[in-house]
Amino acid sequence: MLKIGGKEISSRLFLGTALYPSPQVMLDSIRESGAEVVTVSVRREGQGGENFWKQINQLDCQWLPNTAGCHSAKEAVTTAEMAREVFQTDWIKLEVIGDEYNLQPDPFQLVDATKELVKRGFKVFPYCTDDLVLCQRLLDAGCDILMPWGAPIGTGRGLSDPYALQTLRQRLPDVPMVIDAGLGLPSHAAQAMEMGFDAVLLNTAVAQAEAPVLMAKAFKNSVEAGRQGFEAGAMPVRDIAKPSTPVLGTPFWQQDKGDH
Repeated sequence: MLKIGGKEISSRLFLGTALYPSPQVMLDSIRESGAEVVTVSVRREGQGGENFWKQINQLDCQWLPNTAGCHSAKEAVTTAEMAREVFQTDWIKLEVIGDEYNLQPDPFQLVDATKELVKRGFKVFPYCTDDLVLCQRLLDAGCDILMPWGAPIGTGRGLSDPYALQTLRQRLPDVPMVIDAGLGLPSHAAQAMEMGFDAVLLNTAVAQAEAPVLMAKAFKNSVEAGRQGFEAGAMPVRDIAKPSTPVLGTPFWQQDKGDH
């Protein structure tokens, strides 16, 4: 059971609602994934009208609205307040984009927005990079959850800097962390979970797959397998081979060459 944002959930896979080929495929994918936390763009809800709201409201899940498309702390705070009113939740996935090319978050505006939102009673899930100092500043600002990226949004590259992520996990062992963005394959999700991260959040990898519902199931299985692998404890990595069958006491035969 994962304890995060003041709630307990059983699924460690968070899923988004954008880019699916149809609303029905979106609903079927989310159900197949087993996800209990579902992200939705506040701006999409505002632009999509009542039909989209009716569709996603069929899902019995915890909403995690996001501030996608915001480029300043002020804009993100305003969007978060709208989200709280629409979705009736104090959870917010905070995105403050600083670069349009790789959609990297603006660390300065992100910290400023976090401070203000925490003051207003939000449970902030900040989308951030794997920079240790930035993550420490977000914790100092009042966050108790972090969402470092695996790679830039929508790239499908997986964990582009495993060393930085592993360092982050080791230095902040008690902070709930969700890998957010950049995952493209179920194996990427399994790798993140094997490293000890608490959950993964993805959207494009499922929504843009040739068979989104099947891919949702694949990610569900990989997240569960990765978590079980972490909990089981991996064998140590070695530089030399070590036989799995002991050789001590094993009989061996010497060919009799006869007399010469």
